[in-house]
Amino acid sequence: MIFEVLTLFPEIIQNYCDVSIMKRARESGIFDVKTINPRDFTLDKHKKVDDTPYGGGAGMVLAPQPYIDAYDSITKAENSITVMLSPQGEPLNENLVIELAKYNQIIMLCGHYEGYDERIREIIQPREISIGDFVLTGGELPALCLIDAVSRKIEGTLGKIESAEEDSFTNGLLEYPQYTKPRDFRGYKVPEILLNGNHKEINEFRFQQQLERTKKRRPDLYQKYIDNNK
Repeated sequence: MIFEVLTLFPEIIQNYCDVSIMKRARESGIFDVKTINPRDFTLDKHKKVDDTPYGGGAGMVLAPQPYIDAYDSITKAENSITVMLSPQGEPLNENLVIELAKYNQIIMLCGHYEGYDERIREIIQPREISIGDFVLTGGELPALCLIDAVSRKIEGTLGKIESAEEDSFTNGLLEYPQYTKPRDFRGYKVPEILLNGNHKEINEFRFQQQLERTKKRRPDLYQKYIDNNK
């Protein structure tokens, strides 16, 4: 898997991906993260990548030339997808993460300022993805959310693939509560059933905890799970 990120701030992407689990996975060759800066492709002598919008309005708009040329410089894999991080896109969820993890290359466009010249969309025709119904200063944080979520689905990134399989949303429910040592902390005790070594009973307990937690915190997910498992 290769993540290719078009960004005006490559250090944000690289710094995050150079620590902890992400760093170990990259060093092991499980996936790689590359950044391409549109400023390196602009024909403007001042390295500008934006300009005022036609028709008036506040802010600056990202110009098509540097972004299209930067995009064209990337060698596209046969099994590749291009994603634009945008509040106008489809919501990023577990099913979409699983789908994206099947690609060998994900190219991401990170916007800034008042957004993209519409011709960037028209020429590249990316799949637009949003991490929520709110607006951020730029697309780097959404891109990192996507990289982090997708990389967890790639075999070898986590110590055990079961770590991803037991995450929230994997089976349509929120994850069950977890405990570690000590058994008693300030009067709050680990449930006894987790200490008896009976894995069947433990699994049943955890499943019930998933149901209860999802029903309480995300009734929409709970109802969807019930409807799909009638």
